[in-house]
Amino acid sequence: MRRIRILVAYDGTDYCGWQIQPNGITVEEVLNDKLSKLTGEDIHVIGASRTDSGVHALGNVAVFDTESPIPPERLGYALNQKLPEDIVIVRSEEAPLDWHPRYQKQVTKTYEYHIYNAAFPNPLKRRYSAFVSYPMDIEKMRKGASFLVGEHDFVSFCNVRTNVEDTVRRIDGIEIDKKGEDITIRVTGNGFLYNMVRIIAGTLIRVGRGFYIPEKVKEILDVKERTKAGVTAPPEGLVLVEIKYDCQGLEGRE
Repeated sequence: MRRIRILVAYDGTDYCGWQIQPNGITVEEVLNDKLSKLTGEDIHVIGASRTDSGVHALGNVAVFDTESPIPPERLGYALNQKLPEDIVIVRSEEAPLDWHPRYQKQVTKTYEYHIYNAAFPNPLKRRYSAFVSYPMDIEKMRKGASFLVGEHDFVSFCNVRTNVEDTVRRIDGIEIDKKGEDITIRVTGNGFLYNMVRIIAGTLIRVGRGFYIPEKVKEILDVKERTKAGVTAPPEGLVLVEIKYDCQGLEGRE
């Protein structure tokens, strides 16, 4: 038996998220089905991040166990022949049998939230960006974002359905860039709560539009009340860019 680690990229538009659920097709479900057909075994992948419905990824990480004789580095190529075009295995390799993508001591995740900021929507951006028609003050957004950097209790920035005891997380950095009509919020940290990045984006959008002063972000953080933060921004703007582990493998991303 071998454990295979894969780097997965996907357009999440037509999927009900990563994790298998009864209400629609998911990325995990497709991977399980295609891997089972490829290997002739009953395969169940374990993913590092359970991205939500409509959310995209360039660097999600998953593992599965197999006795297939296909060389680990070739499994990705073989699997890509069976996958739909909106799911791609970027890399495959052998990992230790006890290696788990969600239970590593040193992990850093990076997400990007994309906003198309113009007077009218662009139909070519609609699958990968949230549309905001009002002018946005990027400098105020950056100042507001600065209050979130560091280790904090982010209970104000997580969905009320979050079923976790510890809501403390560390954000290592937030970068906000604007190129023409495209705004990117890039967030890096050691872990994120349910909907956390989308709520951060929704809050910073309100700062950019002038509904909140930048200092309001610190007040929201301190009050520890979800209803004080901005709305959860739409899923299509969110991309899981990469997951870095303090270990060998997936060179350039770990």
